[in-house]
Order: sequence, then structure tokens, then C-alpha cells
Amino acid sequence: MDYQFAKSIVHLESSVVRDILKLTQGNEIISFAGGLPAEEYFPVEAVKDAYDRVLDSGTKALQYGLTEGFLPLREKMCERMRVKKNMHVEPDNMILTTGSQQALDLLARVYLDEGDIVLVEDPTYLAALQSFRSHGVTVVAVESDSLGMNIDDLHAKIKAHKPKLVYVVPTFSNPAGRVWSTERRLGLLAACRANNVLILEDDPYGEIKFDPEADYPTILSLDQHPHDSAVVYLGSFSKTVAPGLRTGWAMGDKRVIQAMAKVKQASDLQSSSIDQQALYQLFVHFALDEHLAVTCAQYKKRMENMHDLFVAQNLSGFTINKPAGGMFFWGELAEGMDASELLKIAVQEGVAFVPGAPFCAGAPMKNTLRLNFTHNNEERTKLGVERFANAYQAYMTQVVK
Repeated sequence: MDYQFAKSIVHLESSVVRDILKLTQGNEIISFAGGLPAEEYFPVEAVKDAYDRVLDSGTKALQYGLTEGFLPLREKMCERMRVKKNMHVEPDNMILTTGSQQALDLLARVYLDEGDIVLVEDPTYLAALQSFRSHGVTVVAVESDSLGMNIDDLHAKIKAHKPKLVYVVPTFSNPAGRVWSTERRLGLLAACRANNVLILEDDPYGEIKFDPEADYPTILSLDQHPHDSAVVYLGSFSKTVAPGLRTGWAMGDKRVIQAMAKVKQASDLQSSSIDQQALYQLFVHFALDEHLAVTCAQYKKRMENMHDLFVAQNLSGFTINKPAGGMFFWGELAEGMDASELLKIAVQEGVAFVPGAPFCAGAPMKNTLRLNFTHNNEERTKLGVERFANAYQAYMTQVVK
């Protein structure tokens, strides 16, 4: 059979992260590659109780539901967003999706045409680049640093490329773990509003913060325009409850949400009703904020432990950041080094990470890499860092030759 695939799929590349995850199945290889939460902190008993409550309520829990999602959960989410993030949205401003990745793809499908331009920070979330490019969209990188996008370069790129959308992860970005300054967030908002450019704000890690008192305002909250907003905000339960529930959401202007709902009807009709109802029961009967506080404290401990282990190895030419939240370190090798070549040796040593180049929309930063610090316990992290150090030394020996 001569399969005649659509043009959109011919040039679609497999996710580097997912491919590396295949290599790390089993216990032989210690993986710092995936963005995996720690299973030890999943609220297993609370989730069991939530599903029991849902199933005890009758057969309607197993019936079809609204495309936009279970209304009581949307109401709870809107209430939580008002309290936690100062985002004043109503249930009609929200759609529940199969993970926030689907929300991203739905927005791309309703808002972007082939040949449109999307601006992104550099580096940025790999799967977002895949989604945009699968729709025939041209992705252009904006110069970025530890505080976010360079606003002057943003203005220049808006003028030069006339983009339709700007995609950002302003709080504990994936992969670099950056936190945008409020000034940069306001600068982006002003520039996009002035030029009729929609902002897609992705915030899967915003609640995984290591300073409970720190305030990182969402761009949607700064906009203060629930109606006619310049921002569509994405969130997820994957990092706060468990990724297996596959429930995310989008919030924005009703017209955008309604368009996304129409496309979702053509895609999967609705996301899992029973999962959404279980999440609602969690909100009602489970102390989610207390659970998050414990999780954040443990993740901070894991981050600091792994950072200290790398510092103790004293690897010449290798540096990592120390993030204020999220799930990742961003590592840099000396200029001219190639993290992909290092990965080959690392896998032989029994440890894996993700090279940074695939996250780049601009020139690939071949000397960079991403390391997850949340998934492994202290013992496996220590062994993994030791294996990484062995691989690094072996790689440097090869480079010197």
C-alpha cells in the first residue's frame, strides 16, 4: 500500500523527549530526561476516594458530558483562579481539555493559518514548536534572557514579521526554568495589545514554587480584560495532582473558547467526564493547597540536593542554574561542546537527559541540556549525578583528543 500521508505529517518530527524516555524504561538507566512528577507525592488515597464518590453517585458519571467540560469543576477552577491568581474569569471563559497540550493544539487550529508567524521565547517548550510547525506555521525566536523576552527585540520582531500569536511560558519555563519579571510581562502585554497580537500564556508549573510568599502574576491577570482579552491562559492538573488524569484547561475570551469547543467537538467530542468529576470531588473533599505545599517543599529539597551534588563534582566548563520553582535545571557546557554527543556516552554510563538544541526556535544551542530534578529519589539522584560526571569526563577526554 502506498500510503499518501497529509503534507502536515510528512515533516513532523518525533519528540526528542519521548524518544529518550523509550530508552530509559526499566531501572538500568536513571533518567533526568522527562518532565515527570514524583509518584511518591501523588494523592493516591484521595484520588481513590474521589472516584468512589463519583461512581457512588450513579450511572450519569459514565455518560457523555459537555464539550466545554464538567460545569461544577469549571466553577471551582474559576473560583480558585480568582483567589490564587487574581484572574477574574467565568465558566464560559473556560474549556477543559485532555491535558494542556490539547488546549495548545486547539488554539493553534482555531487561530493560525498555514504561513502565519508565531513568536516564541528562546529556548521554549518543544511540544509547542511541534504543534505550531505541524500546522504549517513559521516560528520566530525572540531574544531572551533570565528575565524573559527582550522587549526591544519583541517590538522589532513584531514590526518585521507581523505575527498573529506570541507563545510564552513566563513562570518556571520549560526548559530553562526562567521567571519573567513583572516589567517584561507588562511589556509583552502592551506590545501585543497595541499590535493586535494574541498571547498564549502556558502555565503548567506556576504552582510549583519554592517560596510560598513569592508572587508571579499571570499575564492574563495583568490584562484585566476577561472580555476582549489579549491573552489565552493554559493550565494543567498534571503537575499539581497527577499527569495520568490528563486534564488541562484554557481560559480566555468567550469567542476564542467557543471556537476551541467547536474544533474539540470534531476531535474527541469531550475529555473524560469521570476524570473531571473525580477532580471536582478532590476540590470539595481534599486539601489540595496543603498537598501542594508538601510537594513544593519536597521538590525544593530535591532541587537543592541535586544542585549541590553537581557543584561537588566540580565539572570544569559545566554550569547549571538554580530555579525558583518548576521541574528543571538548564545546563550549559563550554562553548563548542555538543550535548547530543555527551548524551551518547551518558546512556552508556546509565543516565539520560535531554539536549537543549531541540528546544530552540532560533540557532540551536548545542552546548545546552535540560535535567529534571523532581522524579528521582535522593539515592537514584546521587547515582545519576555520579554517572553523569563519569560520562562528562569521558566526553571531555574525547574532545581534548
